[in-house]
Amino acid sequence: MSGAWWRDAVIYQVYVRSFADSDGDGVGDLRGVRERLPHLARLGVDAVWLTPFYVSPQADGGYDVADYRAVDPLFGDLADADDLVRAAHALGLRVIVDVVPNHTSEAHPWFREALAGVPGARERYLFRPGRGADGELPPNDWESVFGGPAWTRVPDGDWYLHLFAPEQPDLDWEHPEVAAEFESVLRFWLDLGVDGFRVDVAHGMVKAPGLPDIGRGAQATLIGTEPLPFFDQDGVHAIHRSWRRLLDSYGDGRIGVAEAWAPTSERLALYVRPDELHQAFNFRFLNCPWDPAAMRTVIDESLAATASVGAPTTWVLSNHDVVRHVTRYGGGARGLARARAAALLMLALPGSAYVYQGEELGLPEVTDLPDAARRDPAFRRSPAGGRGGAGGAGAGGAGAAEAGAGAVEVGAGGAEGQDGLRDGCRVPLPWAGEEAPYGFGPGGSWLPQPADWAGLSVAAQTGDPHSTLELYRAALELRRAMPGLGAPESGQGGCREEWPGAGAGPAVFARGMRWRPAPDGVLLFTRPGFACTLNTRPTAVELPSPGRPVLSSAPVETDGRTVRLPPDSCTWWAM
Repeated sequence: MSGAWWRDAVIYQVYVRSFADSDGDGVGDLRGVRERLPHLARLGVDAVWLTPFYVSPQADGGYDVADYRAVDPLFGDLADADDLVRAAHALGLRVIVDVVPNHTSEAHPWFREALAGVPGARERYLFRPGRGADGELPPNDWESVFGGPAWTRVPDGDWYLHLFAPEQPDLDWEHPEVAAEFESVLRFWLDLGVDGFRVDVAHGMVKAPGLPDIGRGAQATLIGTEPLPFFDQDGVHAIHRSWRRLLDSYGDGRIGVAEAWAPTSERLALYVRPDELHQAFNFRFLNCPWDPAAMRTVIDESLAATASVGAPTTWVLSNHDVVRHVTRYGGGARGLARARAAALLMLALPGSAYVYQGEELGLPEVTDLPDAARRDPAFRRSPAGGRGGAGGAGAGGAGAAEAGAGAVEVGAGGAEGQDGLRDGCRVPLPWAGEEAPYGFGPGGSWLPQPADWAGLSVAAQTGDPHSTLELYRAALELRRAMPGLGAPESGQGGCREEWPGAGAGPAVFARGMRWRPAPDGVLLFTRPGFACTLNTRPTAVELPSPGRPVLSSAPVETDGRTVRLPPDSCTWWAM
């Protein structure tokens, strides 16, 4: 791939503890990932993103980091990380790792120094005196994404800010040692050979001056829809520009990916300006309901916003923080049909795409996990978990906020009784076999797997032309082979980029994409030599054939002149 490989790359997210276990302790690890890399190479993705494997007490699945330069023994050691990177590169796969700059673990040496009263140590974090006669009230009314107040009081009376769990104290990025430390951390992993970083909470490192009150509760539901003093402050962009300079200094296609929640597509596009990060997840697409008008609006507005700064749009349907889209789209056969169709739609759009582990298998959300098995810190801070906080986001806050506010309606609560918590999308993968743990490892699995997953395993689906796995493999192979599906900037597509604006009606272009007239409930767009149809209706629809069918999420009937699109389906056409 060229230096701009990321513009149309398909990147596979590995949630390390749930991917593959090599040592029998029930937890996935780096060696397990390395041993399963051939699956990703055969799938046809361009890169793999690894969730945190650093030293951590695991209060939030590794997003509470105690040592950014060391591998937690739960996942292996530094030699395992090095071996994984080398093995991935040998298979033509790039490797992206998580970096968590908004907060550390409470076990980080810096925070321990802060609690111990080491002079100057608290200045690296956001410690403040409380309000009230005796400082018994939090410094402001901010709420944790996981529910309850965003402040915890220490024995000497001060309070520290944690936008997530109390075990995740927020750093103060105005302190010069913080910026210097993270530049050193990035260099450490770049020198080891990683190809980039997914920046956790990329919108959160800078807070509004004075830490002003918000004045209302249920703040997690505002994330991604309204301005907030703790997220998406303009000051974060200076940090990202400095990181872009560092990435560019390596000169070989190293990238930064923003997990950023912004109130508008235009605000999100600021994170991918030419001198900032390379990609930013499009959570509006993830949260979009199964409605053609809503989908088209999100696609148009997203492409327009990123085109305005010369960046690709980065599409995503699922991740480790939201209910899996098979379940979001209704569950059962209908949910799977829609999920398969949505995957083909996503992979046909201009830009890059992320695939969350297990979506290529059509895995649903696990909706019946026993309380005793749950690990999500949002559950512990919810009423069901026994630690619900007054004024907090409560159950559902984590899933909603981690994906953007739209997840409250589409991606979190309301999907087969789900509560917005995240363990159900993190259940370990089924690889082979008739009973749990389905080849996940030689022992059990850290979260229980459903008894009916045998037919969803990699082994069961391999070679079955009707399986979701083979659909993904075929789609990714065609995406590479068909010139019209490449991004013009990557050298694969031949169409000049145009964007006359979202009000241009049916002739709206974006990187060679054009909407065409279609019946109600159907979306039809073309790219050079290629067409894509999406039927969102629960019944079949007839229309003139756009071309020769090359791939469909469900069987298509055509006589060469007309085509009968199955319900809840997506089809690719050669023109």
